[in-house]
Amino acid sequence: MAKSYVKKLSATLMDAITDKDPLVQEQVYGALCALGESQPEQTLGACQEHLRQHEKLAHPHRTMILKAMEAVVSSHLGRLDQGTAKAVILLASSEMTTVKELVGDWQQAASSVLVAVGRRFINEVMEELLGKFVPGVLPHCFVVQTLASLSVSNVFGTVPFLPSILSTMLPMLGLAKHDALRAVFCCALQRFSESTLEYLANLDQAPDPTVRKDTFSSDIFSAYEVLFTHWLQSREAKLRLAVVQALGPMSHLLPNEKLEEQLPKLIPGILSLYKKHAEAFHMSKSLGQILEASVSVGSRTLEVQLDALLAALHAQVCVPVELSSPLAVSNQKEVLRCFTVLACCFPDRLLAFLLPKLDSSHERVRVGTLQVVRHVINSAAAQMEVRKPFILSSMRLPLLDTNNQVKRAVVQVISAMAHHGYLEQPGGKAMVEYIVQQCALAPEPEPEKLGPDGADPSADSVRSVSVSTLFLISATVDRMDNVLWPYLLEFLCPMRFTRALSPLCRSLVHLALKRQEAGTDAVLIHYDSSGTLPSPYALTTRLLVVSASPYLGDGRGVAALRLLSILHRDIHPSLGQQWRSAICLLVEHLDEHTQETLPQKEWEEKLLTFLQDTLAVVSDNTWICQLSLEMCQQLPCYNGVPWEKTFLYKCIGSTLGAASSKVTVRKHLRELLETARFQEEAEREGLASCLGICAVSHLDDTLAQLADFTKSDVFRKSIGIFNIFKDRNESEVEKVKGALVLCYGHVAARAPRELLLARAEADILRNMFQCFSRKVLGIKVETKDPTLKLCLVQSVCMVSQAICSSPQASTFHFAQKAELVARMMELIKAEPPDSLTTPLRKKAMAACTYLASLEPALDEQVRADVVHGCLRSVLALPPEPEAGVPCSQEVLPSPGTGAGRAQPPGEPPPLLSQSLYLDTVRALEKLLAALLHRNMTPQGLQLMVAHLLPWIKSPQGHERERALGVSAGLLRHFLEHLHVSALVPFHNLGLLVGLFSPRCADLWPATRQKAVGCVHSLLYLQLGYEGFARDYRDDVAERLLALQDGLVHPDPAVLFHTCHSVAQIVGKRLPPDQLISLLLTLFEGLGDPDKNCSRAATVMVSCLLRERGAMLLEKVPEIVSVLRCRLQEPQEEHVLKAAQHCVYLLASQHCATVVSSLLGSPLPFDSHTCTLWRALAVDPSLTAQVLGLLLEKLARDVPFKESRPFLLSGAPERVATLLPLAATCALFEVLSAPAAGPAVLELYPELFAALLLRVSCSVGVQLPRNLQAKERRGAGLAARALEPCSSAVDTLRAMLLRAGSEEVVKVMALEGGWELLRTPEGHEEGVAQLAHAMATHAGPRLPLLMKALVSAQSSVYEAQRVTSTAFFAELLASNVVNDLLLLESLLDNLAARQKDASVSVRRLVLRGLANVTAGSPDKVRAHGPQLLTAMLGGLDDVEEPHGLVALEAMEGLARLLALLEPGELHSVLLHVAIRIRPFFDSERTELRRAAVCLFGHLNQACHSDCEDVFLEQTLGGLVPLLLHLQDPQGPVVSACRFALRMCGPNLECEELAAAFQKHLQEGRSLHLGEFLNAASKCLMRHFPAALGRLLSTSLFYFKSSWEGVRAAAPLLVGFLVLHADPEQAPQVDLEQLIAALQLLLKDPAPAVRMRAAETLGRLVKFA
Repeated sequence: MAKSYVKKLSATLMDAITDKDPLVQEQVYGALCALGESQPEQTLGACQEHLRQHEKLAHPHRTMILKAMEAVVSSHLGRLDQGTAKAVILLASSEMTTVKELVGDWQQAASSVLVAVGRRFINEVMEELLGKFVPGVLPHCFVVQTLASLSVSNVFGTVPFLPSILSTMLPMLGLAKHDALRAVFCCALQRFSESTLEYLANLDQAPDPTVRKDTFSSDIFSAYEVLFTHWLQSREAKLRLAVVQALGPMSHLLPNEKLEEQLPKLIPGILSLYKKHAEAFHMSKSLGQILEASVSVGSRTLEVQLDALLAALHAQVCVPVELSSPLAVSNQKEVLRCFTVLACCFPDRLLAFLLPKLDSSHERVRVGTLQVVRHVINSAAAQMEVRKPFILSSMRLPLLDTNNQVKRAVVQVISAMAHHGYLEQPGGKAMVEYIVQQCALAPEPEPEKLGPDGADPSADSVRSVSVSTLFLISATVDRMDNVLWPYLLEFLCPMRFTRALSPLCRSLVHLALKRQEAGTDAVLIHYDSSGTLPSPYALTTRLLVVSASPYLGDGRGVAALRLLSILHRDIHPSLGQQWRSAICLLVEHLDEHTQETLPQKEWEEKLLTFLQDTLAVVSDNTWICQLSLEMCQQLPCYNGVPWEKTFLYKCIGSTLGAASSKVTVRKHLRELLETARFQEEAEREGLASCLGICAVSHLDDTLAQLADFTKSDVFRKSIGIFNIFKDRNESEVEKVKGALVLCYGHVAARAPRELLLARAEADILRNMFQCFSRKVLGIKVETKDPTLKLCLVQSVCMVSQAICSSPQASTFHFAQKAELVARMMELIKAEPPDSLTTPLRKKAMAACTYLASLEPALDEQVRADVVHGCLRSVLALPPEPEAGVPCSQEVLPSPGTGAGRAQPPGEPPPLLSQSLYLDTVRALEKLLAALLHRNMTPQGLQLMVAHLLPWIKSPQGHERERALGVSAGLLRHFLEHLHVSALVPFHNLGLLVGLFSPRCADLWPATRQKAVGCVHSLLYLQLGYEGFARDYRDDVAERLLALQDGLVHPDPAVLFHTCHSVAQIVGKRLPPDQLISLLLTLFEGLGDPDKNCSRAATVMVSCLLRERGAMLLEKVPEIVSVLRCRLQEPQEEHVLKAAQHCVYLLASQHCATVVSSLLGSPLPFDSHTCTLWRALAVDPSLTAQVLGLLLEKLARDVPFKESRPFLLSGAPERVATLLPLAATCALFEVLSAPAAGPAVLELYPELFAALLLRVSCSVGVQLPRNLQAKERRGAGLAARALEPCSSAVDTLRAMLLRAGSEEVVKVMALEGGWELLRTPEGHEEGVAQLAHAMATHAGPRLPLLMKALVSAQSSVYEAQRVTSTAFFAELLASNVVNDLLLLESLLDNLAARQKDASVSVRRLVLRGLANVTAGSPDKVRAHGPQLLTAMLGGLDDVEEPHGLVALEAMEGLARLLALLEPGELHSVLLHVAIRIRPFFDSERTELRRAAVCLFGHLNQACHSDCEDVFLEQTLGGLVPLLLHLQDPQGPVVSACRFALRMCGPNLECEELAAAFQKHLQEGRSLHLGEFLNAASKCLMRHFPAALGRLLSTSLFYFKSSWEGVRAAAPLLVGFLVLHADPEQAPQVDLEQLIAALQLLLKDPAPAVRMRAAETLGRLVKFA
């Protein structure tokens, strides 16, 4: 009986093998394999029978069955008996040879079955195959292929058969005419040869150790003759390749003499194929095997073929290799393997062939040759040992090659040479130098495009390889130490090796450390052994200078400093301790920064300090002079590197400063001046820095050399009268002058202060101005060269600053002060007024600032001219660019900062640089502060402000902003330096405050903030004049600073409110006598061109009059009348406050009339009407009257009217009535006023109830048609939209805000409640959110609110009943109703509506009753019967066809179960469980979810006391729950997870409950197969008797409409069957299961068919 079921299952699966879906086919294949795992012999028998009975079954499907058979055989080969094996062999043989034509997959599958069986039953398989392999008859191709595969899979079993196979095969070779068969024979001969060689190599393990090569040699040679003589000449490329692949291993089995005889023909034959085949791997591999075979027999004829071999192999090496092609890469490896064989036998011939190729004109030839040379150096080291000099000498030409590919190959060859001792030979240093040269390669301007072969590396790539190679041979090849050290030191100083400095220094450090560890010598460098090594002075100079740009060249700074540190003993014996600590700190500083964050100037100062400390430690004048000489000699080397040359100049200055020999100092200074390249800006700056640093110690010598150079012939010969028209000489002279002027400036800046004053005018300034101007024919000629001007200004600034910093500056009488100031002003005025591209203004003003503090004082007119000229020069500039302009656009040709960044070609320079402008403004502020400091009085301050006044009131915004900024700075300076010796009045306070305060509303935000700062400073000035201490802080004045942030906002209301606050603050601190002048100034401000400032003046005037003038109230009617007329003019919005006040007065006397007239205004209200409504909320009592009147108007008329559409069949439209709509809009405006708060609190319940019910009656209500048209025409003109429901919601929200319920509004906004209230679909949820928010944040107001809303429960409008019920239902979810003793009344109100005609009301009643569980859980049991009755009634509500009431009842029951008395539950549990089961498979997601969730809660309620009858319900519900884990809806899946976790404890199976808890936690991904497997295992172990019931329930879901559930059902069946005990077989209706699964195999969903096939494979257990 079991056998028939296995057969039936197998047949069913094999019928399904024809499925079109590949995944289903794979699953069927897997099921067949599963059957085979259990019953291998029966499965194999069924497969045989199926294949024999279905001879017309398509080849792909037969292939799949054969693959299953192969898998079963491979897994259970040891269990097969001989009879089964023979049957399988016969079937596979038949399948393989039935069709003579080649059907690849099918016949290959059959062949694989034979090979699998042959691993054990080799004799039987051979017997069958040899029966089809008879002499004289050509066999089937797959017979030969199977024999070949067997020889590989079972070497020891097959090789003994090979002599007979070969004897049979050899005659067939001549009969084979088809290329496909010939290729198979070739493959077989290849496999036979490989297996024979493996057999011979492992004779100790072979069953017949007497087998020898001779056994096969003659047959292999006979086959060889056919293959080589005839088949290799075929036109078919595949056949030729097959022959070549076979010849390689066959050559090892040929008789020695035959191989020797065939080589002259064999090798040329293989080589000729290179030209016929694009893919050369197989030829190269075979050739390598042939060469190895010929070498192993000591062939003498191989040498004759050597030239042809080398030429062909070399050509292959030179072919570009596509790295993406594995065969191409493998081919190159095989070719190099061939070269290895030849190099071991014929090294001289190989080198004689290769090395001349290095001179080829083709780069690929040169690269390929170098690859071979590198390979033979590594693989044939012994043979190449004596030929090292020859190989080294042949590398001379490649070292000169400029091709990047060749360079890279040369570097790789040198690396190989280093490992094998080549570089120790004469000529090896040239290889090292080549590596260093490649390390120094310059980067290419643009990445090179790769050639067609993608193998053309860039120079950066060559450099990267070279850097790695240099460090590799330094660190890992010990024999290279003596070659590299100290030779690498010779490459540090030449400039052409600059890019190689980092790798050089790293390698040298590594080599030096190794020598130190070895203890070779205390001194690392022996200068007497080599005259080419750089001196200690050269090393110090070079490494120190390159450290100035530490991050260039792969971080050369750190590398250079570490090399210096390790060479300290060789530099000077005294430097050890000092350098170790100092260099360590320098390196740490570099590690803490990057190229972007390192302050360059600070870093250079650290290096100069390090140099100065070094010179101090050495303290040897001879050594210092020698170092300075070396530095001067290296200067020309840095001509192309201005930054490094500038730093070297500074180093020279530091070194000369430390020298004690004045002769040496003067000599070097003279040489520096004579040899300097004055045309270069960096050179001028460097030279000046050098002389300045030197002047610290040698001031007189430095000045003397400058004076001598000025008088020298070199300087004089270019300024003669006959040369003044020569442009080139003139330009050169100007640059020389500029450099000298700059030198004097630096000398003054660095000179000792005690020596400076005596030399400033006579020796420094006089010579500077002699260089700047000259006389020609008695006429004074001023220079026009911008560089010279800039140098002069900078130098004057440096001299002035130096004089000011002198301790005797206060007593120094600077006679040339006025002349210098006038000269600076001339230069400032000569600057272009519309651009700022140089720092000349900044430096000239800085010079004037220092000069202003010196004696004698400037005349008043001169001071005025200076202020006027500087203000115009800076404030009139065009607007500066926005912050964040890339600094790459800045062009700063400053002699003090080095060369400016280059402007992009073709682009004009920017008119104004952001950073340069800010620096210039700071210089202006400092100058004005310095001038003000001379007259620190109110008159002096007013005089300075008078100069600024035209700019403060300028029509240009950027000019006003700049002027206010400068004014703020002046006022801060005045305040900081204020010193009042006696109490005197600040008589112009009002005037200044009136000037600055209206600017608080300027159009420019920055101007507004600066104006507040000015007023703030003025108030503190007043306090200072009143006698308050400087550190006193006034609370009122400090409030001004808090207003600054609000001034950024562009909203005029914010600005004017701030202006009002400023006026209030000023009014509190302004002395009475200043009020008139302030008002007069403000009245003048009303005509300000800036309208904002004009309005701000109005606000301030109003505020001041209101604070200080009682007469304003008497003139309110007249003022209101004037301002109301202006309300219609948008530009006069500053009268808004007066208009509101007027309306307030009118409403105070005639409230009802004002309200009625305003309600009669056209809808929608315009902004002016809205403004007037808000004016009625000024006084609480007035506001309460207005709100009461509006509520009365709201309730007077019906909320809407219904009108039938033109087609009577349509639903009636609801149209809003006008009076309630207007009242709603008016309420919004009144409630929006902040002052309405007290009145709103007084009418809170009435307002809330009325507005909530107004919202309910406005949902879905439309505007009247006339208003709709008006709304469309005036879109954007009204203050807000007129849509009825939105108006009501906005008004309710405004009421809550005004009543202090901000949290309610905030919560509603966060949860989207306001939007929900507006829509018919979300209105109920919105009401619930509102009720929840009210209960949470406004609980004490609920009793009065309930009282106001109760009447709506019996309203004639369904919408109001629904809204009030929803509100009460949600209140029950909060504990506040219990605290406020509202629970009973709420329950009674809701219970009374259980029979309401509205389905929504009935549903909301159930929701509210269930909410008791959340709000008052301790009261549930007291009201348990009432609540249970209501819920059960909801389950049985038959009047609602969509199940919404039942859904609410189920969700309510789920919440109630845990809180009810157990006795009350037991009576209804079974009823509820049975009632909700139909909902498990409902088409509605919500019903399925609620029913499943309630089922889980029912189980949870019974955890401690589960009756048997309910246990049956639980067990019966498991299958739907398990299968709905694949429900398409996520909420249902989550509910099923919960329900199953709750069912676990009731099933009294801890293992199953644990499985549910483990796999079904929320948030954890579920592997359905793994889970169902675990659950089925537990179920069958503890509930074996339920198998039939579980299977029958699962079969019901085979017809589910959901694909996932249909797929899960057979999977569950399969696992249940898998884990069921055999004793339960009677419960399994196998026929029914197989029939049902057969139907599922035809399901349209592939996933379902896959599961069905999988389950069929498991039914074998009961088969």
